[in-house]
Formats: sequence, C-alpha cells, structure tokens
Amino acid sequence: MARAIWSGSISFGLVNVPVKLYSAVHQQDIHFSQFDKNGNHIKYKRVSEKTGKEVDYGDIVKGYEVKKGQWVMVDPDELAEYKPEATKTVEISDFVALEEIDPIYYETTYYLAPDGKAAAKPYNLLLEAMEKQDKVAIGKVVLRTKQYLAAIRPLDGVLALSTMLFADEVVSTKEVQNGASGKDASVSKREVDMAAQIIDSLTSEWDPSRYHDTYRQEVLKLLKKKAEGKEIVVEEPEESEGGEVLDLMAALEASLKQAKGSKKTSPRAKQSTKKKSTSSRSRAKKSA
Repeated sequence: MARAIWSGSISFGLVNVPVKLYSAVHQQDIHFSQFDKNGNHIKYKRVSEKTGKEVDYGDIVKGYEVKKGQWVMVDPDELAEYKPEATKTVEISDFVALEEIDPIYYETTYYLAPDGKAAAKPYNLLLEAMEKQDKVAIGKVVLRTKQYLAAIRPLDGVLALSTMLFADEVVSTKEVQNGASGKDASVSKREVDMAAQIIDSLTSEWDPSRYHDTYRQEVLKLLKKKAEGKEIVVEEPEESEGGEVLDLMAALEASLKQAKGSKKTSPRAKQSTKKKSTSSRSRAKKSA
C-alpha cells in the first residue's frame, strides 16, 4: 500500500475536500555509489576553501552571488522567516480548459485520494464535475517548504495533482529561434505535403507500454552478469564510413517509402485497418 506524503484539503468555493497526496511516478534510474580503484567507498566532506579544514554543518551559511565575485551571506534563520506558510489547503483560484495548458509547464505528478469516508462524496463530486466539463483546477500548494503552482485534473477515475512551473521559469522560444525562419529556411508546399504524408504513415494510437528504456535494460543485464562472475566482452563498434548526403526532397521521398513499407508490415496497422473496415460495414448496414 502506498504511503501518503502529504495530507490536506482542496477548497473550491465553499466546498472543502479532505485529501491525501501520493506519488504517481516511480523513477527507474540506476543509481551508482562511488569507490576508488581499490574498492573503498568514497565519502565527501565540507571543507573550507581557504583553510582546508572540515566545517561543521551548524557553522555553514548560504551565499548568493549578486554580481561576479560579490556575495551576500544569509543565515538559515533569516531565510526561515520568509519560508512559505505550510498550509494544508489547495485553494482553487481558477478552472481552465485542459488543452490550454502546454505540457512544458508540468513538473511532477501526484495522485489525490479522499481522506476518509466523509471525504468520498465531495471528492467524487469534484471529480465528476471536472470530467464532465473537461476542466483543470489551478491553485497553489506548499510541499516540503516550497510553494508550487498546481494543476488538479481527472486522470483514470481519480484526481491527479501536477506541480507546475511559473511563467518566468519557462524560457522564451525567441531565444532558440535563430535560423528557424527566413528566406533561406523556407520550404515549398510539396515538401510540406510530403512531410505530412510521412507523419500520417507513422501515426498510431498512444500506447506508453510500447516504449522502453533500452539503455537501462542493457545496463541491468551487464550488472547481473558481473554479479554472477561472468566475463564481459565489449565489441568494438564498427566505424561509420559516412552515408550519402541526400537533399531534402530525396530524403523526404526515401522516408515516405520507408514509412509506407513499415506501415504495411505492422500488425498494429493491420489491426487498425481491420477495425476501420468493420466499422464501415456496420455503418453501411445501419444506413441500409
């Protein structure tokens, strides 16, 4: 059973919904510890740059660089005065359409569950009302002493809370648009149409189970073999001779041909085609 990492309530209008917060993701990263070549564990110490002596944690203050080489020192007790109040309420300030929020604003996602039997009815009321209108609730929440903008939305029969970035934390696209527009980079209608055909040929229904972290899988295999004492042989990668450089139109034509070929042999494509033809026959029977 998952353990709640926060408990509080959602407030919208005069309605209060007691909830518990659970992590919705479990990162599968491989974590390594550090050792020297003799197999001794590496430990880190807090050492003064000037004296070379270890500094006790209680004697450490924080510094902020206001300009190159100039630092302002701040005591932890001073920062504590400005720490956001650890409220236990997510007060909803707005409801917005889901499609209006660009995914770039989302950070970490959690699940919200009703806290007790009495909370089940208002929880389901909010859930079903938001599902009906396809809306997302926006509010603020304090988690682990940090204030977040939060989006609450229906997700597979429960409410999910996603922490979000504030507007000034998102880098403007203008900073990376060099070369993305202009006469030299303009494309023809034919090129756009061919690119659209490639996209259509590779379009399928979203199924997250189709995608795997192959790097992690291979590393885990390596670690298992080493733990079993097996000899590891690493093959040298073949040197690339460099392929033929194609112009954009030739690359588009080759890509479209390849995409159409893979689509024909794909079981998913055949299944999709079968569904469409069955659906068409059903509609024909009804109209007849």
